[in-house]
Amino acid sequence: MAFGSFNSKAGSSTVNEINMVPLIDVMLVLLVIFIITAPLLSHSIKINVPQATAQPVEQDPITIDLAVDADGLMFWNEQPVAPADLKQRFAAEAAHDPQPELRIRADLNTRYEVLAQVMSSAKAAGLKRLGFITRPGTDAAAPANGKAEQPAGAAKP
Repeated sequence: MAFGSFNSKAGSSTVNEINMVPLIDVMLVLLVIFIITAPLLSHSIKINVPQATAQPVEQDPITIDLAVDADGLMFWNEQPVAPADLKQRFAAEAAHDPQPELRIRADLNTRYEVLAQVMSSAKAAGLKRLGFITRPGTDAAAPANGKAEQPAGAAKP
């Protein structure tokens, strides 16, 4: 390895060369590591796995439709049911495997208290799948009659 001297009188200049020895050392170490690990990556056990074909099981999802009208009357799959009987029905349905999904359809004017009691008794019975059936509505900003409201104090045409 030749380097320039600190003595400027000697007339020698510095040698501008890259020292390749450390680079070659690193490359050789990497080569050895890859030579050692490559056989380990390709090592596998040959197994003759049996082949079978299976048809997918198609199950219709089981649902319970519970409708609640504005007066608090309840309908279990379109059949009237007393609120006191719901706990027993929920417990019986929770015992099934797979559990059915309880879908609640409530009237717009149904009291929230009634819905909260239904959801609480369903959870207490062990039902885990609960959903609400709603109807797509119109834009909340647009009035129901289709006419735009004018701000107070505006002149009417």
